[in-house]
Amino acid sequence: MKIFTIESGNFKLDGGAMFGVVPKSLWQKAYPADENNMCSWAMRCLLVDDGKNVLLVDTGIGDKQDEKFKSHYFLFGEHSMEKSLNEKGYSPKDITHVLLTHLHFDHAGGAIEKKPNGTYGPAFPNATYFISERQWNWATKPNHREKASFLSENILPIEQSGKLEIISQEQEILPNIAIRFFHGHTDGQMIPFIKTERGKTVVFMGDLLPSHAHIPMPWVMAYDTKPLITLDEKEKLFPEAVQNGYILVFEHDLFYECATLENTPKGIRAGRLGKLSELIE
Repeated sequence: MKIFTIESGNFKLDGGAMFGVVPKSLWQKAYPADENNMCSWAMRCLLVDDGKNVLLVDTGIGDKQDEKFKSHYFLFGEHSMEKSLNEKGYSPKDITHVLLTHLHFDHAGGAIEKKPNGTYGPAFPNATYFISERQWNWATKPNHREKASFLSENILPIEQSGKLEIISQEQEILPNIAIRFFHGHTDGQMIPFIKTERGKTVVFMGDLLPSHAHIPMPWVMAYDTKPLITLDEKEKLFPEAVQNGYILVFEHDLFYECATLENTPKGIRAGRLGKLSELIE
């Protein structure tokens, strides 16, 4: 099994929104902001190739949105989905499955592309798209708080393509790749747990744990619709991650791709921090 991180680009978000009730005097020491209080973030995806199936987890923001939309998020950097895939020896046509942790635009935008004739269709034409049932229902009938993050052009063309596979229960979706649901950030967020040939487990954290700076228990995003549920989910998952040595991959951390967790006198904190290629060996 081959597992790679795929960098799809960088963007900026307000630091206060990313760290919720945590004071800036604390969070800026771990994650610095610019003069406009904006922090820089990755849109990191994951590629898993087991020799038969090629799974892409999340797709970044894509490139079909207009310049006004992009200006709100200050997209920057040299990375793109296609460039990053090519660097690993793949193309969009090689992807057999896409798992979308949830349908916010920075995770699902790259799943659909705008065709030359102005219509929308799958950016990965040979792939089946896995989406949780609760998230699909949540996103297609959005609440007012999240409506701006659920863009119909990112969502409805998946169903129209006939490539959508709705996941209604926790299960193994492909050999050695199991999914679990987490509901604090948005309803029905689907997190993959990937067991490697060496017996290690890689967990792609989506927005359950967007960066290393969010490891302390109260450090929960203001974007989360149910922050107390997020807190409860962290409290349940983290001891399991310590005990089993999980490698947690951060989708949005600009500085570190992943980490392990360990017990400390201050509670559970990051153990090893670094690149996936380093920690997975």
